[in-house]
Amino acid sequence: MNPNDHDISSDRLAQMASETGLRFVDDRSGIVIDSQLLGTLPVEWVRANEVLPVRWHGEPSALIGSAEKVGLLDYVTLLIGQPLEPVLAPVDVLLSCIEEAYAQRQESPSDVIAALHLADQAPVRRGDDLLLSSRDAPVTQLINTIMLDALRQRASDIHFEPFASRLRVRFRIDGVLYEQSAPPGHLVTSLVSRLKVMAHMDIAERRLPQDGMARVRVGDREIDVRVSTIPVAEGERVVLRLLDQSHTVLDMSALGMTSDCLAQLHMQLRQPNGMIIVSGPTGSGKTTTLYAALGALDAERRNILTIEDPIEYQLDNIGQIQVKPKIGITFATGLRHILRQDPDVILVGETRDAETAEIAVRAALTGHLVFTTLHTNDAPGALVRLADIGIAPYLLSACVRAVLAQRLVRCLCESCRQPYVIHEAGVLAGRMQGQQAWQPVGCAQCKQGYWGRTGIFELLPMNEALRAVVRDPDFHLERVRQEALRAGMHPLEEDGIQKVLAGITTLEEIERAAAV
Repeated sequence: MNPNDHDISSDRLAQMASETGLRFVDDRSGIVIDSQLLGTLPVEWVRANEVLPVRWHGEPSALIGSAEKVGLLDYVTLLIGQPLEPVLAPVDVLLSCIEEAYAQRQESPSDVIAALHLADQAPVRRGDDLLLSSRDAPVTQLINTIMLDALRQRASDIHFEPFASRLRVRFRIDGVLYEQSAPPGHLVTSLVSRLKVMAHMDIAERRLPQDGMARVRVGDREIDVRVSTIPVAEGERVVLRLLDQSHTVLDMSALGMTSDCLAQLHMQLRQPNGMIIVSGPTGSGKTTTLYAALGALDAERRNILTIEDPIEYQLDNIGQIQVKPKIGITFATGLRHILRQDPDVILVGETRDAETAEIAVRAALTGHLVFTTLHTNDAPGALVRLADIGIAPYLLSACVRAVLAQRLVRCLCESCRQPYVIHEAGVLAGRMQGQQAWQPVGCAQCKQGYWGRTGIFELLPMNEALRAVVRDPDFHLERVRQEALRAGMHPLEEDGIQKVLAGITTLEEIERAAAV
């Protein structure tokens, strides 16, 4: 159902209600979504027929898009086992309720798995047509339910891991893997084949790793799914990365930076040229920070181009290039072509080699604002890494404006966290002895006492003293770090300590993330 199709105005519906004696609602007041009323009604039927069971002012009712739909209520009543009062509703209200109702439906993977265990459990023969197997309705239903459950739990990744006696399914939530209900082992091949079909991959190729993309929809949310398969001893291991396009760019104030760090970074973003580096290990939120920084720029008046591998989110008013080495588009070649497109701002997804680094540095020196990422442990280490891969110290001194190192830590659940006084041994604990912090407990609202993640940050803005250190051909990590601390850089662990004392996260999370 599309709001533009069969669209009857609210005034016409109100007139229709008056003429037929039906009830009428022109907004969602009084409407309560009750997934129990949906019964076995498939979402496709509900959308096509514009009939949705709900509770209206506490009574079992059915939202309908026109008076002609009243005749369908006998069929719906038969399916769900109770009578429904018809209520006329505009198409936008009806559509909104339908998407919410089915997004909240409480069917879990374990329910589907339990049903599958009752079905025929004869193993799939190696010679069976895997494409036909992947079309099997229970397999499709199981995958859809697993993905929907992952999205409800805010998972970023789904892991399908085959072993000799079972298929393990795990969700990565807030950076930690949690095991889920296990599907029947005989469905392993069919599951993998169905996932490959979704991602437009070769289902006959099981000896080589493959990568693919799929797109699914949950209500009005578009979800991009990156699919990766690798062959293992017991079949193929599959990992799905879930990218919710409705959560593309965070505001920089939502990243978790202190007000001082945020102000300094905003000042760097106002510069017309130079290089800003974000460093940290894989999974530390570097791309999210860079996207937030790009979102703070004026894309209407500046030409912003990116080269990424992969493109995680589509950004409005920004040109994004996907690295494709098989056809010759690498970071270095893509960056060369970007420079011919009259850019003002360039994002290089990752500086991996000397060629890419050299082009990025030259771009920063010739009037472009360049963002890039490096895999280093801290902010001073990024300068040393660029020197190690061949960038002359005098060029580094001239082009780098700031380095931001970061990690992600889990946030305590505010509903169940409990205060305690720190008395543990350890480097960080020793700096907080006798002070109050908070510890995880766990409740129905969270995952083992945690809910969501935030960043801890270390910002190194370049000043004249640091530039002088970096210009020295013999500069090394410790010299840079000491000068950065004298210039006022707050290390990662200091930012972490402040978040522990504020009750945002725990000492254990800071020790894990900052490797103190």
